[in-house]
Amino acid sequence: MVSPNPIAQFLTQRPLMLLDGALATELERRGADLHDVLWSAKVLMEQPNLIRAVHRDYFEAGADVAISASYQANFEAFACHGIDTIRAAQFLRDSISLAAQARDDFWAEPGNRIGRALPLIAASIGPYGAMLADGSEYRGHYDLSDDELMAFHRPRLEVLAQCGADVLACETIPSLREALVLARLLAEFPSASAWISFACADGAYTCEGQRIAECVSRLNDFPQVVSVGVNCTRPEYITSLLQSMRDHTDKPLLVYPNSGEHYDARTRQWAGLVDSSPFAQQARGWYEQGARLIGGCCRTRLSDIRAIRAWAALL
Repeated sequence: MVSPNPIAQFLTQRPLMLLDGALATELERRGADLHDVLWSAKVLMEQPNLIRAVHRDYFEAGADVAISASYQANFEAFACHGIDTIRAAQFLRDSISLAAQARDDFWAEPGNRIGRALPLIAASIGPYGAMLADGSEYRGHYDLSDDELMAFHRPRLEVLAQCGADVLACETIPSLREALVLARLLAEFPSASAWISFACADGAYTCEGQRIAECVSRLNDFPQVVSVGVNCTRPEYITSLLQSMRDHTDKPLLVYPNSGEHYDARTRQWAGLVDSSPFAQQARGWYEQGARLIGGCCRTRLSDIRAIRAWAALL
């Protein structure tokens, strides 16, 4: 059975798929407290309508994809709150339904359809390191076997693969090993398709130290992986990473970097300076280097997505 490829279908209609920007940043700006092992998924329990509102605002800003609030929503983190697997699975499903409700409400207004294709819902699947809540997704080098990694990812992937998302977003992956574990695990859910996006330490290597060119090349043989790229990486590295990736894969390339700040795992805060170059201006350059899915990750804003839409509408 061949899995659907919603990204390829979308790109036959439009030259660029615009992803949304940071969900957590917008939630915090609206008063949500994310100091928790569940991070933005904490809001699924406390203020689900706030998540739906942020998704809707990103669609209004021009996003073609909403990435769900499930990045850190894993069964282990829910268990820390005394939440059993049945309720945890429902919160995962809720993360998709909230995004879908926002999309459907947006699309119900005929004026919003002008020049647009129906937006997609991507189910966020964060790395094992995100569960540790200590910044391990920016280091890798887990003390787990491949089988143990697969056992960690399987239950959440099983829920998210069956709850109506258009694509799975395996994101902020620090290592080739974890990416291959996820790619192999997809075979257990043949109707699912996914993108795999790496977190990178510089313009050539993942956070764990593998060459990004090798990483995307090794994923070529997995048809359910329908796009590859990088996210939550400093904007200054993106051009070099695209130049490294584009000759090693035929899959559409995606990039959604952070603002240029770095994450302090001890304080659970972002620190440092925002990249001084306008985000949308850099995004135009990434498109010219071959990126066909572009958005923003941590600390990016609605205004960034709105500015990218302004020039993307002219393509």
